[in-house]
Order: sequence, then structure tokens, then C-alpha cells
Amino acid sequence: MKSRGFTLIELLIVVVIIGILAAIAIPKFANTKQKAYVAQMKSDLKNLATAEEAYFYDSTSYTTSLAALNNFRSSTGVTLTVLEGTPMGWSAQALHSSTTRGCYLFNGNATPVGNATVAGKITCT
Repeated sequence: MKSRGFTLIELLIVVVIIGILAAIAIPKFANTKQKAYVAQMKSDLKNLATAEEAYFYDSTSYTTSLAALNNFRSSTGVTLTVLEGTPMGWSAQALHSSTTRGCYLFNGNATPVGNATVAGKITCT
């Protein structure tokens, strides 16, 4: 009488294959999370740019106060800091609590911040 089932070798091969697939998938998942955090920071900087332009339209100057920008809220985990706000331009940085990366943006004649070198272009580290 022959019993049915898997041999120990077959089970070990399946476990090894699952381990190899996990070793490939886990780093890719971590990289995807980093990309999502950067996309969130970029989105918040774009929204900040729109809010700053609306504020400039009303008061002919940019502001460093996020509270002065009507109903502007950053995403969960993102810390926005407006470093400079003058009638000639503004600069800001976005940091996320779950990553060490940061994104930077300046506009007009504001002092460049972080690794931003072109006005109006968001750059991230």
C-alpha cells in the first residue's frame, strides 16, 4: 500500500523557492514606499506653490506662515517649512517622518534651498 503526500525534499525545495522570492520582493517593496513618500512631499510642495501664488495675488507678497494660507494643510507625516517669503520670492522644504529624504522648492528671487538649483523646479535628495 502506497501512502500519498509530499516528500521532505519536495517540501524543502518549495521553502527555498519561497525564500528566494521573498528576498527579491522585500527590497522592491521598501523602494516603493520611499517613492510614495517622495511623491507625497512633491504633491504638498506643488499645493504650497499654488497657495503661495493665491496669497501673493491678494497681498503682493509671499508669506512664511502656513496659517496665513487659507485652508492649506499638508499631508499626514509631511512637515512643510517655508524658509523665506518676500515680495520677490519664497522657498520651502518638505520632510517626511518616515524617510530621511527631503524635497525642496524655491520661486522667484528667493535664496535656493537644499539641492534646488532652478526656480520653480522641485528637487529631492
